[in-house]
Amino acid sequence: MASLKSGFTLDADETLIMEIDSELFLVSTNPIARLLAGIYRFIFKILGMKLKVFLIITDQRVIEVSNQVIFWCITAGSQVKYVLPSSVKEIGYNRAGIFCKVYQLYYEAHTQRSSFILKDVDESGAAKAASVFYNTIRKANAAM
Repeated sequence: MASLKSGFTLDADETLIMEIDSELFLVSTNPIARLLAGIYRFIFKILGMKLKVFLIITDQRVIEVSNQVIFWCITAGSQVKYVLPSSVKEIGYNRAGIFCKVYQLYYEAHTQRSSFILKDVDESGAAKAASVFYNTIRKANAAM
């Protein structure tokens, strides 16, 4: 069984395809937005607070996990969402910035829109993440 950064445990018959770890404060390539995000990150670090968000794609399902930590080590809350294949209307990625490009994977469902900043990827990596997500949802819809 795969060891996941999110701490989520997969079923015995599941195979991990991709786990995306999103950074909360990486919001834009705009220098002013990055400065404000850096200030928030510094304040949160002093207070011992962090929010980690993960998108887990397996061969059978898509799971969204978020963990809120306070005082550096106390888990204040967790949220686990299973993405229903029939609810997803749109999957894609965005690129922002001219010199410092930021790629963002997103999906839109009937009840929500979620986005994840992709760290250390280029255009092909963002396209691959969107394709893997799409293929997992497509296969799950076909099995229904």
